[in-house]
Amino acid sequence: MTQTAPSGYIATRPAAPGTGSGTSTYSGLLRQVKDQGLLERRTGFYWAVFVVLIVALAGSWVAFAALGHSWFQLIVAAVLGVLFTQFAFLSHEAAHRQVFASNTWNDRTAQWAGTFLAGVSYSWWMNKHSRHHVNPNTVGKDPDISFEALSFREEDAAAKRGFLRWLVQRQGYAFFPMLLLEGANLHWQSARVLADVKELKGRRIEAALFLLRFCIYLGVLFWFLPVGMAFAFLGVQLAVFGLYMGASFAPNHKGMPVIPHDQKVDFFSRQVLTSRNIRGGWFMLHFMGGLNYQIEHHLFPNMPRPQLRAARTLVREYCADLDVPYVETTLVDSYRIVVQYLNRVGLAARDPFDCPMVAERRIR
Repeated sequence: MTQTAPSGYIATRPAAPGTGSGTSTYSGLLRQVKDQGLLERRTGFYWAVFVVLIVALAGSWVAFAALGHSWFQLIVAAVLGVLFTQFAFLSHEAAHRQVFASNTWNDRTAQWAGTFLAGVSYSWWMNKHSRHHVNPNTVGKDPDISFEALSFREEDAAAKRGFLRWLVQRQGYAFFPMLLLEGANLHWQSARVLADVKELKGRRIEAALFLLRFCIYLGVLFWFLPVGMAFAFLGVQLAVFGLYMGASFAPNHKGMPVIPHDQKVDFFSRQVLTSRNIRGGWFMLHFMGGLNYQIEHHLFPNMPRPQLRAARTLVREYCADLDVPYVETTLVDSYRIVVQYLNRVGLAARDPFDCPMVAERRIR
């Protein structure tokens, strides 16, 4: 069943009568997925994607060398922002064990694609993202709804003070402009974690890759370009990278149900009810690195990108049989939902009294 995405909180639904517990509900779907071979690796596909991206990356640097001291370099900067995001998608998929059967190969791929090529710490991101997958949109457990500058609950918005209160009041409209800074934020958070003396698995190797990446990248920019142009190049690349990353991850959960910290929800319902799919076929599949099939990705995190479309058919039918909402919309409409939702939450920062939306739409 395909339904219009909700603009706020909705109530969870229990499993249909006769289906048993949430665990058995999920087990039935998992059995169908395995029977159709949808969890089998598609290593050849990922090698092809990697080769295409490496060729595109090499071509971008050839164009960089050919253009010299030209402001057309900003086009190259924008292209690099897109390519770095695509490498981040590959790192994400390798981290989920989608690419290789070997955990070691997946870890190495995620480190090189994520830390070295995209400039985002694999270890930091893996820790954060794993917690998100276990408890999506769950208060106090999902780090993706715990931001200082944004509020995803009316209670949090009402608690803001000073500049943050002013910002939250306008957060829906400010959301996409703020994403222009997300690239710099991802690099900063990665550097901060890797510089920490606390023990972190693979920290030395990852820190070396991270440092090498920026020494080479910044060295090339400021050696071959005038200082002003080099800063402009870096600014455009970071802005495109941050916007592309944020615009790919934001539509998937923002504006979907938020689960109270102590609420018990079975795995199947938790993953389906808090996720939103994006229509768009093969183009959207590659544009968003498979994140457009967010429901299927959350139900089967290690499912390779090419298999997600086939899984969607199974999951939709399964949800229809259980009368569980399956939310799917267009990319543009998802952005509209996100902006409206954030603005509605931000109203709580303007009104000191309880917003009626809290009582009406909170998961119970």
